[in-house]
Amino acid sequence: MFKGSIVALITPMKVNGDICYKSLKKLVRYHIKNNTNAIVSVGTTGESATLTQKEHYNVIIKTVKYAKKKIPIIAGTGSNSTNESIELTKKLETSGISACLNVVPYYNKPTQEGMFKHFEKISKNTKLPQILYNIPQRTGSDLLPETTIKLSKIDNIIGIKEASGNLSRVNNIKSFVKKNFLLISGDDTTALDFIQLGGNALISVTANIMPNKIFKMCKFAINKNFKKARKINDKIHELNKLLFIETNPIPIKWAAKKIGLIDNNIVRLPLTTLSKKNKKILKKVLKKYYKK
Repeated sequence: MFKGSIVALITPMKVNGDICYKSLKKLVRYHIKNNTNAIVSVGTTGESATLTQKEHYNVIIKTVKYAKKKIPIIAGTGSNSTNESIELTKKLETSGISACLNVVPYYNKPTQEGMFKHFEKISKNTKLPQILYNIPQRTGSDLLPETTIKLSKIDNIIGIKEASGNLSRVNNIKSFVKKNFLLISGDDTTALDFIQLGGNALISVTANIMPNKIFKMCKFAINKNFKKARKINDKIHELNKLLFIETNPIPIKWAAKKIGLIDNNIVRLPLTTLSKKNKKILKKVLKKYYKK
């Protein structure tokens, strides 16, 4: 269902910090026009950690509305509270989303058994497809391949976004799961290698500002035209790295504003806007791709 380029969409905000739905609509249309294969709404890049529950739900609903069924929407529904994640997932049952992206519980650092039971309970309480999300550098816990393999046997757990940066995970998981279980990279810098090793897709930060290039790179890689994919990847490699010069989504929001995709580069506290030093660095690189 989900192959190729999936954008981890930013959540645009007004100067006063409110959600800017005008810019959100513009972004959704931008990705439809540029062939992005799917949108993740309110994931890490969408600042899920600082949106209220009401905002979180509303942004997903509006994203589905703006998409008009022209592009699949994957909703970020993860939480460090199992019951909270179930509650949001149930609210979205009839929303029109195509799947949920469910992050490993953060802060409370569950064991492998705790993680298994967390995802198992969520999956039992919904018919919506579930995509696991492993990002240990943010959550403090690492969903190990053996736990992922165990979870893959649950019918509506359809894949994993692996953002550990450990490329050996692709083979470690792929060898023991059902054929249609999705392996999705969560790291722009290693995504091409991830797909070449047997991955299916990339949930991309860079795609926010370079959707067509990420779409083409992923398409070439999935079709095993690695020479053409590598050529695109080499051109954007420096940008991929610089978009993490400060905590995501600080740089990508600044870049999106710089090229005119959103009206403001506002991020919510405790995040702050890009430093003057890093603005200069990122601006210099952006000039290689954009006139503005």
